[in-house]
Amino acid sequence: MTSELKDKVAVVTGGTRGIGYSIAAALLAEGAKVFICGRDASILRAALESFGSSHRWVDGMVADVRRYEDCCKLIRAAAARFGGLDILVNNAGIGIMKPVDLLTPEEWDATIETNLSGVFYCCREAIPLMRQRGRGYIFNISSLAGINPFAGGSADNASKFGVNGFSEAMMQDVRYDGIRVSYIMPGSVDTDFAAAPGGKPRETWKLTGEDIAKAVVDLYKFPRSALASRIEMRPSQPPRKK
Repeated sequence: MTSELKDKVAVVTGGTRGIGYSIAAALLAEGAKVFICGRDASILRAALESFGSSHRWVDGMVADVRRYEDCCKLIRAAAARFGGLDILVNNAGIGIMKPVDLLTPEEWDATIETNLSGVFYCCREAIPLMRQRGRGYIFNISSLAGINPFAGGSADNASKFGVNGFSEAMMQDVRYDGIRVSYIMPGSVDTDFAAAPGGKPRETWKLTGEDIAKAVVDLYKFPRSALASRIEMRPSQPPRKK
């Protein structure tokens, strides 16, 4: 049976590693054409090469989602390369955990600009292209930090609470254009394939990037008459609290 994702064009920000890489791989496996971005040229090149036989259906560019101009170039490059845009996955993000009085203005700006402004920039450029097609799906990868404040999380919490509210409002803006919007809030995610030498062992109880990727694929295949706009994901068996 042909996948509903076959030949769909997807942009995945932060798609060179971690959750974004897993999402890109899952979309490629379903027959989509995928355009990824990252800030490091060498890591981007390695990610593209790692897709192997799927290489002609995946491409990418160096882009920093904190810069509106980069987001414009990213969306336009993807549409030019593959002939339009059907899916946007806003995954790029950073986490800086410090008490407010120790958090620098530069760290605050970097967090908000990456985790929230970058989402807005990419959505703003993607929506007109999706309207042209009469359909589209925007996935914003948020976090349970978007509903659960914690000490040291002022910047991260602010950015993720913002992504959640932004997603809810945008969903109502574009629903009658045939564009669906979902935001996914993972809890603890282990995206390392193996422990680094002398580093911390992999925590196998945590969610994986593949878990988040499956949620994206399954949501896309959900009946169009219904929308799962908000998804919370947690490890099913975290360590018991002592």
